[in-house]
Amino acid sequence: MAKTAKSSVVIWHNPRCGKSRDSLALLRAHGVEPEIREYLKQPPTAREVEVLLDLLGGEPRALLRDNEAEFKATGKKAAALTRKEVVGLIAAHPILLQRPVVVSGAKAAIGRPPEAVLKVVGTS
Repeated sequence: MAKTAKSSVVIWHNPRCGKSRDSLALLRAHGVEPEIREYLKQPPTAREVEVLLDLLGGEPRALLRDNEAEFKATGKKAAALTRKEVVGLIAAHPILLQRPVVVSGAKAAIGRPPEAVLKVVGTS
């Protein structure tokens, strides 16, 4: 199976997350060697979060991990958040970014389940 160019696919990755590790392994098993962006070491800017939301489409709160302590400390309800609030929270607290997110060109997918990422890299 031919490998894709490294820069054509990016995985927003947390190596401590099982779904993130599974998604990375699945990409590699399908011949895709992504650029790995460890977002806890290289936090996203608000603009990058906006781009991810645009690529994902759908509900902005789907990109938010509302079960993390950092979110609970806000005292907010995920259902009541605006897109701008979701962007601000993720930019300020990158642990709140749902993981993993795989971006390929003008498409993105959250790896929950890991097989969902295959749709954006054209291997499903």
